[in-house]
Amino acid sequence: MAGRYADVARVLKGEVGYREGFSGGHWNNKQKYSASVPGLAWSDYQAWCCTFTSWAFQTAGLPKGSYPVTASCATATNWWKKAGRWSEFPAVGAQVMFGPGGGSHTGIVIGYDDTTITTIEGNTNTSGSAEGDGVYRKVRQRRDAYVYGYGYPDYPGGITSADPTWKNPSIEEDPMAGMTKKDIYDAVWRTDAIAGPGDAADHKTNPTWQPQSILKDLQARVRSTDKRVAAMSAAITALAGQVGKGADTAKIVAAVTAAIESAVIDVNINTPES
Repeated sequence: MAGRYADVARVLKGEVGYREGFSGGHWNNKQKYSASVPGLAWSDYQAWCCTFTSWAFQTAGLPKGSYPVTASCATATNWWKKAGRWSEFPAVGAQVMFGPGGGSHTGIVIGYDDTTITTIEGNTNTSGSAEGDGVYRKVRQRRDAYVYGYGYPDYPGGITSADPTWKNPSIEEDPMAGMTKKDIYDAVWRTDAIAGPGDAADHKTNPTWQPQSILKDLQARVRSTDKRVAAMSAAITALAGQVGKGADTAKIVAAVTAAIESAVIDVNINTPES
């Protein structure tokens, strides 16, 4: 019962007991499903077994294109075959097609064993007559000539099938499935497990860092280095400009050293003291 079959089963079981309209002494095929399936509103008052299966798959949230949307059993059968999702073996959650060429009636399989299939079908009854009146749970013989075959919806995770040749797609779970951007941020940036550098400004109050703290410290160190480089460049430029002009080189060297150490540009060789 992989993927969304559980949702399909819930939807189907919730409809068992539903009855179509009754007028003039007969059941009249007036029902709620046609109006709820885009493109099938016209099929109200018509035979609605296939409309019911389309509605059930849609209501359970199966992706569009993973099942036929039609009021015609023959059209549904051809759709399954063309899609390469057809089998002569039952599967849990499969659409079972009945009658010659699969064009007479349909339902959805909710279980099977070696000899029977259990289905939920719309536009049927308990008497076996051709005049269906509602949604019923039924048990049928697997090898009954009336059973034509089965269409397999493209359930995420595959389908439980009696077909020995059917191979479900290999599905790998996405480890990121369901994670939000905030979940990822928290996982990456809010893990307290990294010892901060001993010379960091806030090491005494925050000795064990989150990764974002390291970035903050690195940014501060880069800015400090940039200032020191700028101070060195300015001081060296000033020194070079005074070479050979009688400047007090010892004082300039001291100024350059002080500028490098403090990262403050304060070299003025034009003062009287120079």
